[in-house]
Amino acid sequence: MDLIIGDDQRRKAMTQTLTPPPDTAAIPAADERCDRCNAAGKLRVKLAGGGELVFCGHHANKYAEDLVKIAVEVAADPEFTWRGSEN
Repeated sequence: MDLIIGDDQRRKAMTQTLTPPPDTAAIPAADERCDRCNAAGKLRVKLAGGGELVFCGHHANKYAEDLVKIAVEVAADPEFTWRGSEN
């Protein structure tokens, strides 16, 4: 049997499957409230573990430095300027 370098029989046995794209974060709805203070939500943060958090403008900017480290996706109200988007 001729073995070519880089030839991996396991890869040949695998079948390709299509996976749906991950859900994208939607901006907070008008009735969604901040998880810290219950003010109107301005920013939604999706976490790697699958959870989501909603923050008001004040808390979104207060925790921006930490949120950019743990977020896999963020969605902000179009009228809100989030400090985390500067990083």
